[in-house]
Amino acid sequence: MPQRNLYAAVDLGSSSFHLLVARRDHGELRIIDGIREMVRIAGGLDSNGRLDQTTRQRALGCLARFGQRLADIPMDQVRAVGTQTFRRLAHPQSLLVVAETALGCPIDIISGREEARLVWLGVSQGMPFNQQPRLVIDIGGGSTEIVAGRELERVASAGIG
Repeated sequence: MPQRNLYAAVDLGSSSFHLLVARRDHGELRIIDGIREMVRIAGGLDSNGRLDQTTRQRALGCLARFGQRLADIPMDQVRAVGTQTFRRLAHPQSLLVVAETALGCPIDIISGREEARLVWLGVSQGMPFNQQPRLVIDIGGGSTEIVAGRELERVASAGIG
């Protein structure tokens, strides 16, 4: 039975895959579960954008475990994103078909700019802001995102890598 008050985010990074599950209580999201696995997908990618079998199996195993946790959450309340290493895949569809099946939901391969925007939103929601400008730098396993702004408004963002 789908639980309408649960939401999930899946971040498929170059080094680790993360799953966060939150419950909406009194209009606020509260994190109730989190899983992080060091998949190191970037380490299995060759210079031609091909993923080796060992890394592919490690990634799919992780996604299957995440999929078990996501089974009770309505799919319209789940967002899964692939970042830098997914952008570098020579044939992303060949991995995405089996990855989405294992996870049980679509995976969006996002641009560096979209990654920066999501990082900014996460930081903006998680800490108090005053009128001073902020600079947020997210150093990941395969890319770095830099975002500047005030409150919930971004001034500039860039994805590097």
